[in-house]
Amino acid sequence: MKELVEYIARSIAAQPDDVKVAVVEEGDRIIIRLEVADEDKGKIIGRQGRVAQAIRVLLRVSAVKEGTRAVLEIV
Repeated sequence: MKELVEYIARSIAAQPDDVKVAVVEEGDRIIIRLEVADEDKGKIIGRQGRVAQAIRVLLRVSAVKEGTRAVLEIV
């Protein structure tokens, strides 16, 4: 799941070297923290949050396949 989010974020970002993805496990769910450069936050979030929502949907599908729950935080 980390690789999926990292791949998508690097594809969208203007500065792909500044993309950092951290994984934190809390009980039965996984929190994935995505950190990008300040000028790339708008691209990652998208208009009205559509890009971020699409990334979350893909992450949720990937998590269900692995039998867990995942949450995306954009920092």
